[in-house]
Amino acid sequence: MTLLEELRQSIEDGHPGETEKLVETALAQQVDPMRIVEEAMMPAMRTMGERYKNQDADIPRILAAARCIRSGFALIEKEDASFEEHNIGTVIVGTVEGDLHDVGKNLVALMFRSAGFRVIDLGVDISEKQFLKAVRETPEVQIVCISSLLSTALPEMKQVVKTLRRNDPEKKYKIMVGGGAVTRQLAESMGADAYTENCVEAAEVAKTFIV
Repeated sequence: MTLLEELRQSIEDGHPGETEKLVETALAQQVDPMRIVEEAMMPAMRTMGERYKNQDADIPRILAAARCIRSGFALIEKEDASFEEHNIGTVIVGTVEGDLHDVGKNLVALMFRSAGFRVIDLGVDISEKQFLKAVRETPEVQIVCISSLLSTALPEMKQVVKTLRRNDPEKKYKIMVGGGAVTRQLAESMGADAYTENCVEAAEVAKTFIV
């Protein structure tokens, strides 16, 4: 088994400590960071995503793999300052005001990163003003991904979408929504460009928005 194959396996097995060691070894051996991402990290998360969709992997296993990816990316970005130049697009993600849940949002952010996006994670309990400020400060943003697990936060999500739409009449960026409280019908009524049920689908749909 090659080094990158070992790395991919460690991610699928959910061993962040081993993943870090293998990434460090690969970087020490002058393996191109993009090869590490494209030949080990992305395939591993794609595999885990497929397993999740097929109900062959549960949330704890997906989270373990995501932690491995996060650890690996941190090392690569620290080692290679030019790594961000390879990103295919910029995404802003956040959970709306009134909702402190972050597991789903974190999974989506990590899946975006593994797909090659630069991710600006605003965190949780984010107001419409904070979303708007982030968009205005990031003119290169192509996708805004808004999450909510709580039905009580849906009015805030609707308001965020409305505000972002008003701010972007030329539709320079796409708006994606998701989370336990959201349905496709609700997303359409809000005026969002896309709704996805899980983190794997979110990354796949996001890639279709990149020209």
